[in-house]
Amino acid sequence: MLYLHDVWVNWFEGEENGYNICHFHEWRKDDAVELLDQVPLLKIDPVLFHYIENDLSELPQQLLHDVYQKAYLRKNHERIQLDHSFVITDGSGILAVDTMGYNIPIRKSRLIPRQEQLVYEMIESHDVINYSFEQKESKKDFHILSPDPELMRGLTRKERQLKQLLFMALDHLYSSKNVAEIRYWLTEWRPELYSDIQQLSFEEAWEQLFEDTKYGWTSKHNKFCENIIKGQPFFEKLWEMEHGPKVN
Repeated sequence: MLYLHDVWVNWFEGEENGYNICHFHEWRKDDAVELLDQVPLLKIDPVLFHYIENDLSELPQQLLHDVYQKAYLRKNHERIQLDHSFVITDGSGILAVDTMGYNIPIRKSRLIPRQEQLVYEMIESHDVINYSFEQKESKKDFHILSPDPELMRGLTRKERQLKQLLFMALDHLYSSKNVAEIRYWLTEWRPELYSDIQQLSFEEAWEQLFEDTKYGWTSKHNKFCENIIKGQPFFEKLWEMEHGPKVN
């Protein structure tokens, strides 16, 4: 088995979409970066790699068996054994995984560029390890709280976080079923359509607002998001995490 040593990881927990597992250039000073003293490296096929990167489903039992207690975390000069932690690659993408004692990929991380290069060099002459696993019959179901990767394409980490915050606010708005409120927010987005908007049903207005706002991220999106979350402490806290507290 191949092993990597002194691997810096920045765990993203409970992420089912690969676009939220940030690459090194998007790591932040306040991220909790850890050091893996030793971690197994597995070359797997692209289908399984995509399954692990973009889902929180059960890992192949044989894979879990192969890596069992072979990884160590270094913390305060201590070497802490991890049950199921490993690095996978399909020859293109690279991902570190830790199950935290479960049989699903709870925590995931990218690697720093220097170690990514090392991975490519190490696996070049090695064959793919084939693990059997049960793929879902149906295509993954994306929804407003787990957006399609297409809607996040080309956005920075900050923009992705704010976009997901906007979608959470729109989802909250949908659950209220308040037609006056949804017409108000659609008018805020498209003031030139004021008279037409007054004729729309709740469903029509909400659908139009979602369709209008779901692509890209602009200063207009940013301002709209700031306005729609006002007075909602949980959403405001998430906003502050990206923008910093407001100065009154």
